[in-house]
Amino acid sequence: MPTVRRLPAEWEPQQFVQLTFPHAGTDWAPMLEAALACFAEIAAVISRFEPVLIVCQDKASLQPLLTGADFSRIRYAEGIPSNDTWARDHGGITIIENGELVILDFVFNGWGLKFPANHDNLITCRLARQGVFGSARIRHGSMVLEGGGIESDGQGTLMVTSECLLSPNRNPHLSRRQTENMLKRLFGLQQILWLDYGYLAGDDTDSHIDTLARFCSSDTIAYVQCNNPDDEHYPALQAMERQLAAFRTLQGQPYRLTPLPLPSPCFAEDGHRLPATYANFLIINGAVLVPTYNVPEDEQALSRLANCFPDRDIIGVPCRTLIEQHGSLHCVTMQYPLA
Repeated sequence: MPTVRRLPAEWEPQQFVQLTFPHAGTDWAPMLEAALACFAEIAAVISRFEPVLIVCQDKASLQPLLTGADFSRIRYAEGIPSNDTWARDHGGITIIENGELVILDFVFNGWGLKFPANHDNLITCRLARQGVFGSARIRHGSMVLEGGGIESDGQGTLMVTSECLLSPNRNPHLSRRQTENMLKRLFGLQQILWLDYGYLAGDDTDSHIDTLARFCSSDTIAYVQCNNPDDEHYPALQAMERQLAAFRTLQGQPYRLTPLPLPSPCFAEDGHRLPATYANFLIINGAVLVPTYNVPEDEQALSRLANCFPDRDIIGVPCRTLIEQHGSLHCVTMQYPLA
């Protein structure tokens, strides 16, 4: 019997969402109180719709922060060391293989050896030892790969960026063709859409796809648009927009493209621009959580995503704190689907 694999789309039914909480040993230390409050709010909102797994040092210090959470849907995995908090990238990536869940535990090397990741790289296997994943099988992913670097439509198409997946500090032994063949085998894919343009100032990930362009359905892509010629992103994002318009579905049709505004520039205290993006939304059971930054474009982004997801609640979540460490809402979460 041939093996049939599939990488579910994010909008498919989910078991739970993982959050790896900040602590004093992470880069959040200078703003730990604000970071914990932000993570707690994200956990509380998700718990209205589905269970939340909180990876943490100890739950006693966190429970008072989770005001408004449905505690019946909060589960803790305590005592697991972590370097940082980006569950999207150190979390397991779940496929459905012959109708059963398999969690692929890829190598996480700190976005191409930029940051320490010795603890984060072991989180998924340590969660498995605690029984968090139930009967799902755990398998090594056999390459360096982050969840933020891939975007699945659930029907055999994967969207990625060449800047990230072909980074020489991730899988230098693999050519583009070899990378594509491996991804097709691991995820049961029929095609891979490679974005060769697009970036965000302040981004540490080498242009993760989840900061730039996202599937909203099998024929709809929401993406970051820049129409201001004076903005530094203009040339790259205009080129990305043209490439997205040239993409085709497996049926040979162009995608319906929904532009998301580029937020007004947000800056860190030292003056560098932060990677604010509305493409970093999270789809959960019954809702879409959209990062907001207290800028004028927030409402327009919420409205446009509401058009993409008419059957789900659209909820803005303040994420200005998250971009101080160069990520946002999708980056700190990882969903685990149902079989």
